[in-house]
Amino acid sequence: MMSATLIVYSTVDGHTLAICRRIAEILEKHGEETVLVEIGEAIEMDCRRFNKIVVGASIRYGSHRPVLYRFINRHRTDLERAASAFFSVGAVARKPGKDTPEGNPYFAKFVRKGGWVPPLAAVFAGKIDYPKYSLLEKWIIRMIMHITHGPTDISGTFEFTDWAAVECFAERIAAAEPTQI
Repeated sequence: MMSATLIVYSTVDGHTLAICRRIAEILEKHGEETVLVEIGEAIEMDCRRFNKIVVGASIRYGSHRPVLYRFINRHRTDLERAASAFFSVGAVARKPGKDTPEGNPYFAKFVRKGGWVPPLAAVFAGKIDYPKYSLLEKWIIRMIMHITHGPTDISGTFEFTDWAAVECFAERIAAAEPTQI
């Protein structure tokens, strides 16, 4: 088995990838080798080579992408054998109480649907980047933000990520022995 950490990401607009890159930087500062792979590619990988596996996935319109569940189903044995961690990224986590696995409804939905309870988990607030979206997406997301009292200025970009929380999560991954997560 390779002494390395596999970091798998599922992202729509790239923000989950940015979080994964920050986690990788911190792990590498601790001397860990990291391999960062998009989840669609990771489905076909031999994950037995890794002693730690971190999965990060974004939420869009209330759901994680179906490829996340395909990855979990295919690699459940590897996720249970290796030290594994999961984090979810979504705009709802910008609200107090919704920023933890225990308080986030989408994390609970993930566990129910995926049937995997990660030993180490986190929920991070994401980013709303209106200029990047199609006209239809702008209006759908704006409507959701209006209902949930979020930013509705479609000319703006709004990042809610608590980077200190991301770094703390990465430190917990780095500090854990492969069997301790």
